[in-house]
Amino acid sequence: MFICRFHELSHSHASLLIEMGIPILEVVSRLGHEKVETTLNTYGHLYPNKQQQLADKLDKIYAEDSR
Repeated sequence: MFICRFHELSHSHASLLIEMGIPILEVVSRLGHEKVETTLNTYGHLYPNKQQQLADKLDKIYAEDSR
């Protein structure tokens, strides 16, 4: 039998929001954290690929503008 505690649901919810690309300030508000640092300290490990995604988007925009 699988038992899911509220704490685990909260982490799953936060992970899903981050993967969906929801801005961090909205995630903070949704989770009820007072400070963005609380959210980043807890879920910061979910962001490592976000820098690459940002760079890829900027490269695409630059390539389109260079045509």
